[in-house]
Amino acid sequence: MAGFVRIEILNTGTELLLGHTLNTHGAWLGSELFKLGLRVTRQTSVPDGEAIREALTEAIGRADAVIVTGGLGPTSDDLTREIAADMLGLDLHTDAAALCSLEAFFALRGRPMAEANLKQALIPAGAEVLPNPHGTAPGVFISPTSNARSNCAIFLLPGPPCELYPMYHAEVAPRLRALAGAVTGPVVLELKFTGIGESDFHQGIDAGLAAIPGLEFGYCAHVGEVDLRLIGSASVLARGREIAIAAFARFLVSEDGSSLEESVVRLLTARGWTLATAESCTGGLLASRITDVPGASAVFTHGFVTYSNQAKQELLGVPAADLATHGAVSEPVACRMAAGALTASGADIAVAVTGIAGPDGGTPEKPVGTAWIAVAVRDDAPSAFRVFQPRNRHDFKLAVSQAALDAVRQRLMRDSRSPD
Repeated sequence: MAGFVRIEILNTGTELLLGHTLNTHGAWLGSELFKLGLRVTRQTSVPDGEAIREALTEAIGRADAVIVTGGLGPTSDDLTREIAADMLGLDLHTDAAALCSLEAFFALRGRPMAEANLKQALIPAGAEVLPNPHGTAPGVFISPTSNARSNCAIFLLPGPPCELYPMYHAEVAPRLRALAGAVTGPVVLELKFTGIGESDFHQGIDAGLAAIPGLEFGYCAHVGEVDLRLIGSASVLARGREIAIAAFARFLVSEDGSSLEESVVRLLTARGWTLATAESCTGGLLASRITDVPGASAVFTHGFVTYSNQAKQELLGVPAADLATHGAVSEPVACRMAAGALTASGADIAVAVTGIAGPDGGTPEKPVGTAWIAVAVRDDAPSAFRVFQPRNRHDFKLAVSQAALDAVRQRLMRDSRSPD
């Protein structure tokens, strides 16, 4: 078993397929397993019930280890343990330790335990109980030697993240290390770029990356961003990185997976500068993204959401004449907004956005998706540029906020002087 690499994830739950619950387990487990030098070869989602049997039968025929999430609760549709035991030919029995843990869970909370919870103490013969101090559903580990029908390690884990994630760290990861033996995984490097389209990015570096022996690479496009994933030895990664940086250095946001907002906060901190935002069409998204970053309180001073023309005048000092002559979505108004935010906040740098999110409000001169972004720095005239992002409202706001944050990043990168 030592050195196995084929790991599959089987997520169970009808709610996952109806779209009522976002399935985040695959991404989280994939990231955690990669830290052990292990890779997920397949992820499958199935509804509750008999569909689990077919999916699990197929998975254990391919994989060295299968991680099953969900279906360990007390309700009639929670059938993962029963189906797994039946298909492996294992009897279910009440585990004394699991039952004691269940009783203690309810006693601690001063609640009676329903009879339905007793099924959660049922464990397949020969399997190990994985304690769950955060809930009522213990996990189950069925080793390759505990049944005669499969040479696959099977982990049955609860579905709620607050129970699954601690159980993975405490119970699953150590067992996977032991089963896999000494595994030295490849190194991964994630580079984030913004302001460059996926097709242009791919075309600019794909051939060079493909010519590097031993390099695994891939692209992931988001709104306003392209991520480049490099996997291989340290020397191979260095060659791949060199090709990407040589072609697109000015679009590089980070080399450690940090988001654009994290990079901006990092640059502000390094410069000793503070930032203020003035937003119209993004409705506070810029400020929200910045304040999602730990440590932002040291560099972020004010976030003005001036959606109406009146707010732009009263809070940022935008002249009524500019609004009447040029309209709210214009270069002069964006510059006035940035300058006004700088003055009102006392920050060292300010960024402003104003645009037309749609679906209505556009004109032939200013179609839906038009936005102006301005950056102002103390003792310097503000500058602005136009972007055109004809998307749905959500993606429009995200794309404009991305462009605005990148404008701040680029200004910080080229202006290393300290404010007076």
